[in-house]
Amino acid sequence: MAGLGSVCSRRLAGFVSLLLLVFMAVIGSASPDAATGANETLRRPSGHSLDDSHHPRNSSEHRKAFPVLAFNYEHVSKPFVISLWILLALLMKLGFHLIPRVSHIVPESCLLIFVGLLVGGIIKAMDQTPPVLDTKLFFLYLLPPIILDAGYFLPIRPFTENMGTILVFAVVGTLWNAFFIGGMMFAVCQIEAAQVGHVDLLSCLLFGSIISAVDPVAVLAVFEEIHINELLHILVFGESLLNDAVTVVLYHLFEEFAHEGTVTVGDALLGVVSFFVVSVGGVMVGFIYGVLGAFTSRFTSHSRVIEPLFVFLYSYMAYLSAEVFHLSGIMSLIACGVIMRPYVEANISHKSYTTIKYFLKMWSSVSETLIFIFLGVSTVEGPHNWNWIFVIFTLILCLLSRVLGVVGLTFIINKFRIIKLTKKDQFIVAYGGLRGAIAFSLGFLLTDTEKKDMFLTAIITVIFFTVFVQGMTIRPLVELLAVKKKKESKASINEEIHTQFLDHLLTGIEDICGHYGHHHWKDKLNRFNRKYVKKWLIAGDRSSEPQLISFYNKMEMKEAMMLVESGSAAKLPSLHKLAAAASVILKPALSRCLKIVTCSEQILTTILGVPGFPSILPCHLVLLTTKW
Repeated sequence: MAGLGSVCSRRLAGFVSLLLLVFMAVIGSASPDAATGANETLRRPSGHSLDDSHHPRNSSEHRKAFPVLAFNYEHVSKPFVISLWILLALLMKLGFHLIPRVSHIVPESCLLIFVGLLVGGIIKAMDQTPPVLDTKLFFLYLLPPIILDAGYFLPIRPFTENMGTILVFAVVGTLWNAFFIGGMMFAVCQIEAAQVGHVDLLSCLLFGSIISAVDPVAVLAVFEEIHINELLHILVFGESLLNDAVTVVLYHLFEEFAHEGTVTVGDALLGVVSFFVVSVGGVMVGFIYGVLGAFTSRFTSHSRVIEPLFVFLYSYMAYLSAEVFHLSGIMSLIACGVIMRPYVEANISHKSYTTIKYFLKMWSSVSETLIFIFLGVSTVEGPHNWNWIFVIFTLILCLLSRVLGVVGLTFIINKFRIIKLTKKDQFIVAYGGLRGAIAFSLGFLLTDTEKKDMFLTAIITVIFFTVFVQGMTIRPLVELLAVKKKKESKASINEEIHTQFLDHLLTGIEDICGHYGHHHWKDKLNRFNRKYVKKWLIAGDRSSEPQLISFYNKMEMKEAMMLVESGSAAKLPSLHKLAAAASVILKPALSRCLKIVTCSEQILTTILGVPGFPSILPCHLVLLTTKW
């Protein structure tokens, strides 16, 4: 009976979704003139025309009954259609997860694009004009929530530890893809059978800059479903975030050159300068708004309700401010979220933190769903200029340039990495280079109609291939190659103590050896943060709270909230029991740390042959031990 009920519920959900599709196709594409004169119903009673003001109103012959029910769809058409689209997106997302067989085979992004194709086909069959994924709608309203969610909850430690590799893939890899694809496509355009000899070199390079960048929306949609390990996820996703600056500069550069028709050495140098201005400028804008948001959160203790709004508004203002000056809005949003989060979380209440977390997840999920649905609808709308040779060579060159770029850059990167990227890792990084709505939106901005239609057709083909073919086959390939997957592990105070201990130990070793590496500068930054920044951005005594105590408080708060939500509030331990538990956990861990320190001192003394050298190392460890 339970199985029969689940089948019936799924059929009912599918029937309701189909009705909604048809209803939205009829209502959403209705002509604005369908309700002519309806607005007059709100302004005057029915039966009074514009000429009635010149006649006496006391005549009973012209008076009609008061309208009990009136129809005025035009008055609410825009919010009504927007609500229908969002409702459709949510129903599709809900239906997708109700069918586990489909969700294990087909990525959610593929299903949403298919739904968009279906909706666009229904609207097109009714001789109506389907809505298109407008560039302004995408860049100003749909993209920011996704990037803010990714930047605000970005795993800082793996991101900073792999920053060099990510930058090489994002900058050098994107430049390689753009020039390789652009140059080879210009050679393809010289083939007489292609019949595209009118496309010049600068136009091909412009097309290469559009199609070369990895899309963060598509990467998030696919990689979060396959639960790939943290290293590969942060490499591909970090590349898709940071290549925005390169894409923006190349796009505006080649677009300007294509209009001018000539390129000088000075223009090329200005393009290089523009890259640094766009990237560093975007980060600086995000940094400023992040500090402002953190500083504002100091004074919200008496107005907890508005705390989440400051996070959303400061982040969105950072994105818009960067876009005003043609800086990288994505990098600005990421910098704002990364800078703001640790200080905001120390100031706001737990309820505000929960609100921020789930609102960002909800907002980004709805935006991602709408993007893929609109992408399918826009594909149906067209217009398309199909050229078999141009489209096929574009697809082949995109795959070839991605493979060559990843293999070549990894060969160089592995000479400087401690943990090398294996052949399996290189394959997943190359195979995970998905294209998405950013490339489509940039292509939609082009002005030359003939080239624009041909470029958009090739871009849509590449997007569909990467999302459908690569997105659907990456899960079985990960399982076939036995690639490590992400392990969901609960954070523990013991693990945090040992992590901090190793950081201090490695910092001390770098100081002893005279090598100012990653841990040395990280320690300097943490000291500056504790001594100056926290006093200004964190309110109350929490500005001087040790990191371990702060981490322990977060853990206890999460466990307490979980117990309260499960109705087991009576099991909550008292403060004395919490303190006793903390001492039981911390003392053995600290004693083990001190034993390791002693062994490390003896080993290094023996190696360096300097008696009494250990006076430097404990200076970095005293912060960890003496506070307890």
